[in-house]
Amino acid sequence: MALMDWQTSEDTVPSAFITEANRRALRGTPPTTGAWREGDDPGDRQFASLGALALVSGETLPVTRLAYETWGELNADASNAVLIVHALTGDSHVVGRPGPGHPTAGWWGGIVGPGLPIDTDRYFVVAPNMLGGCQGSTGPASFAPDGVEWGSRFPYLTIRDQVAAQRLLADRLGIERFAAVIGGSMGGMHAIEWAVGSPDRLDRVAILAAPAISNADQIALNSVQIEAIRMDPTFRNGAYYDEDEGPYRGLALARRMALLNYRSPDELNERFERSWQGALDPLGHGGRFAVESYLDFHGNKFTRRFDANSYITLVEAMNSHDVTRGRGTLADVLGTVTARALVLGIDTDRLFPVEQQQAIAAGIPTTIHGSEAVVISSPFGHDAFLIEDELVGRHLAALLAD
Repeated sequence: MALMDWQTSEDTVPSAFITEANRRALRGTPPTTGAWREGDDPGDRQFASLGALALVSGETLPVTRLAYETWGELNADASNAVLIVHALTGDSHVVGRPGPGHPTAGWWGGIVGPGLPIDTDRYFVVAPNMLGGCQGSTGPASFAPDGVEWGSRFPYLTIRDQVAAQRLLADRLGIERFAAVIGGSMGGMHAIEWAVGSPDRLDRVAILAAPAISNADQIALNSVQIEAIRMDPTFRNGAYYDEDEGPYRGLALARRMALLNYRSPDELNERFERSWQGALDPLGHGGRFAVESYLDFHGNKFTRRFDANSYITLVEAMNSHDVTRGRGTLADVLGTVTARALVLGIDTDRLFPVEQQQAIAAGIPTTIHGSEAVVISSPFGHDAFLIEDELVGRHLAALLAD
């Protein structure tokens, strides 16, 4: 079983107790931003300059670049390309060890590779860091045309804008049609947008643990995370890059809030119960519950690899997600999908519950599993699409089978 936590391989899943050695490893103030910056080691990244991009908002992003990684070889007619789109806090490093340029190991190493469900001996796999991200693609930590970081001036992005950038990347790579577009969570939002908005450019689609529309409950959860960042006094309306201290406290708090939505209550209760961290009684005697230390540790760890402005930009893009906007009813819109489809949900997912995947499966006429979504059973909640390699991989292999 892969060891992962909340959409990256940087942290530990299943949830684990935090040792004093863990805590000591994070001593010291985090950097003002955990973003990849110009001049940093590129690692395995490649870069595609895409020019200006007209956005749904009516604004134009004057300079657009996507960082991406690839595995396998593109065949002569470019028919074996698979696009993998990451979740909110992921990046292009789907496969590989941590090292120069890559602070974390690949987040889907049990799924992508030679002989694995997404077989790189057969497919040419492309994974971009999404537009607005902070690991090499144009985002708030990038320099604007005036030579200063965009910060909070960065334009409002939607899921459709991010998919538009991915289409331009495909054009640059000479890929007219993907054999499959695969994404989970926020990446699943991109995948369904591909299937609805560009049906002529993909043969298959996998929508994992994602909705067709972000609902009010999900937007509300996102809004308090955004406010946690903006209330940090060192946020400075997003202009913190040249300061000695960035909004790491607000970003860590947003991370802790979100982490709870990505875990199942049963797992946390079983793993931690009411245990203490250390020997001090948490009931008024200066001690802490173990689950508190777990959240604090992973919140603080997160600030060393992510950017606060980028977090806001991407969460707001998730809020924008609605495949029906300007297109008709959900039934009408999903009925236009022509790609062979896999729709997969997780029985313990409290962020994007199974009912949302069932609504997608009921409307897409080309699923491989009928009118109901595939539902896997896992104690790990939403994160299961990253952890349960065998369960998820089995269904991805079925989708990709000839």
